[in-house]
Amino acid sequence: MPARRFTATAAATVLAAGPVVLAGAGSAHATADHGRASAVVLRTGLDVSLLNKTVNVPLAVSLNEVRAPQSAERTALTARLDGVDGGQPFSVLRADVASAKATVSESGAEASTNLTHARIHVPGLPLLSLIEVGQVTSKATCEAGRKPVASATLLGGVTVLGKKVTLTVGGPTEVKVPGVGEVRIDFSRTRTTSRTAAASALELKVSVNPLKLNVADVEGTLTLGSVTCESPAAAPVSAPASVSAPDIKPQGAPAESGLAETGGASTTPFVVGGALVLLAAGGAAVALGRRHRS
Repeated sequence: MPARRFTATAAATVLAAGPVVLAGAGSAHATADHGRASAVVLRTGLDVSLLNKTVNVPLAVSLNEVRAPQSAERTALTARLDGVDGGQPFSVLRADVASAKATVSESGAEASTNLTHARIHVPGLPLLSLIEVGQVTSKATCEAGRKPVASATLLGGVTVLGKKVTLTVGGPTEVKVPGVGEVRIDFSRTRTTSRTAAASALELKVSVNPLKLNVADVEGTLTLGSVTCESPAAAPVSAPASVSAPDIKPQGAPAESGLAETGGASTTPFVVGGALVLLAAGGAAVALGRRHRS
């Protein structure tokens, strides 16, 4: 009886160990890359020619430009350019509010700008604003697993070279002032892809030569409220490892047939181990029985 109990216990232990070892294999998860975001209130790419084009001064200014993978926010009210207006500091932008914000997290990326009561000046026009706007905002949102969205809004009036104008989405607005210059404006230009979004509230193409005196010839581009974002990359997730129960054959079945059908399954070592334990235990039981008889 002790030999039989030992045999049954050993066999159950070996067969139960198989599923436990297989279940130890878990699923693998890859971490997703964070997205990106950037925002700038004002960016200029102007060429300024002074004194009948004998002096060329590039006017390249970026006001409140922020970039993230980390959250970033910046606020400023004026941008100045030294050495243009007769050696005096020259204010390119004056505004009540001029803010840019870029935020990135695991759930997505977002960028926004806000410009309120803004007046932009260029050299040669110290008293006349190139453009005045009431309020202009732009926003780009790229959430993980969703379609990116970009938008730009304009509130209040717009004045270009002293003339009030009405801007339309989808087409440029041209303003020409004799003796001063001309400005071409694109309002609310947006672009989206499967993972990115971009918006520019106002894009201006400027050509100014006041009174044709060649005191200041200004040409180039100017952008208000530019934002971009890129959503986080999707993380590939592998399927969890499957756990199969051991294929236990009825006692007395030929061992060769089981191996031929399964091709040597992953549970075969456990079944073979159990059989060896049973065989050893049976031999011990026979030996004990002979001793009792003698």
